[in-house]
Amino acid sequence: MGQPVRDYLLTLCVTAAVTYLLTGPVRKFAIATGAMPEIRARDVHREPTPRLGGIAMFFGLCAGLLVAAHLSNLDSAFELTSEPRALLSGAALIWIIGVLDDKFEIDALIKLGGQMIAAGVMVVQGLTILWVPVPGIGTVSLTAWQGNLLTVAMVVITINAVNFVDGLDGLAAGMVCVAAAAFFLYAYRIWVSYGIEAAAPATLFTAILMGMCLGFLPHNMHPARIFMGDSGSMLIGLVLAASAISITGQVDPDRLGLFTGGERGATYAMLPVFMPLMLPLTIIAIPVADLVLAIVRRTWNGQSPFAADRGHLHHRLLQIGHSHSRAVLVMYFWSTLISFGVVGYSVNSTSAWIVTVIVGMSAVGLVLLLLPRFTPRAPRWAESFVPPRYRRRKSPVPAAGSPAPAAALAGEPGGGAGPTEATASAEPASPPAGVNGATALGARSRLSDRRKAGTRG
Repeated sequence: MGQPVRDYLLTLCVTAAVTYLLTGPVRKFAIATGAMPEIRARDVHREPTPRLGGIAMFFGLCAGLLVAAHLSNLDSAFELTSEPRALLSGAALIWIIGVLDDKFEIDALIKLGGQMIAAGVMVVQGLTILWVPVPGIGTVSLTAWQGNLLTVAMVVITINAVNFVDGLDGLAAGMVCVAAAAFFLYAYRIWVSYGIEAAAPATLFTAILMGMCLGFLPHNMHPARIFMGDSGSMLIGLVLAASAISITGQVDPDRLGLFTGGERGATYAMLPVFMPLMLPLTIIAIPVADLVLAIVRRTWNGQSPFAADRGHLHHRLLQIGHSHSRAVLVMYFWSTLISFGVVGYSVNSTSAWIVTVIVGMSAVGLVLLLLPRFTPRAPRWAESFVPPRYRRRKSPVPAAGSPAPAAALAGEPGGGAGPTEATASAEPASPPAGVNGATALGARSRLSDRRKAGTRG
């Protein structure tokens, strides 16, 4: 078996390209079918935006699996196990449920039942947890019903955690992409360094998941032109759960051969063995924390745990003064710190510098949280490379041949244009911050403003 890095990169690029190219046509399809629900009280965007972005992501998943099945270094994931087929079956079912919800707004309990059925479909086809490493005891084999119940619970929790965090433009796709990257490094190390081919499916799933998110993010960054909807958030949540189940319950920790040396050395060596049990939870630590806090908050207020509100972590960041983009970046930062910190600690748990870096980066994250009003300004030479909000404001310069602004404003005789004409010739004000980018829904506002001002279209 050769080094499959290039094969994984090819699979990731094909998945990202298919997802990216299909998102545009899917957006037009969503607009034509009316998959643009009215703005709700908990929504952050101010303009109706099409959903159904999960359609492009699902076809990207199919393209990635199809390409990987024909690559020599990745075919072992299809020949030795039925996990890719189980993933595709469960993903198709959860995707259909998500598409129906994006269009018709189905009940939350129906979605929960569909999630459990999709998890059951994967369990029937062999994607289930067989054993669990327990600290102080070792590897514990699970009975059939124990493994099935734990698998279904893990799938449902991960799907809803990702679905709950999907509240800002680019937030869910970016956080899942970060988690998938960290998971890929861990699974790839288990497969290549230790020669355990049972870790190949999880490595493949995470590479495809990264491609799905990277292909969709350019369309979903603020201001988003399309939302992934439940068809996308539940889909990437299921793929992330399938990766965690595969590496947690299918790879036998005893095959790592780390139980050597003295007692202290064996204790340090056992940490990578227990990491498959901890890594999935740490990767989705922020979404799961948001999920738990939402359930506690709604139950405490006498509401249903499935009732929507504006109390999620990303809503809190907006309330304390962070901009939309900065709130997303803060969530990216904490997700990256937790995910890659755990992966780095699993590789070399005896290095004190890893803990020092994690503590230092945590302090940086706290400083970012405490400075919501700080807006950096780029230097003059770099203003053309940064977004407009980071540029210095410039005073408007009158066009050549136009009358003096003072005379125009004062309306002096012979001063040329009066106040009305000066206002008409000026460019309309830019749209308010936060307005979504779905401008294909109708005529642009600036054109209508010009017609009202008396100019010719």
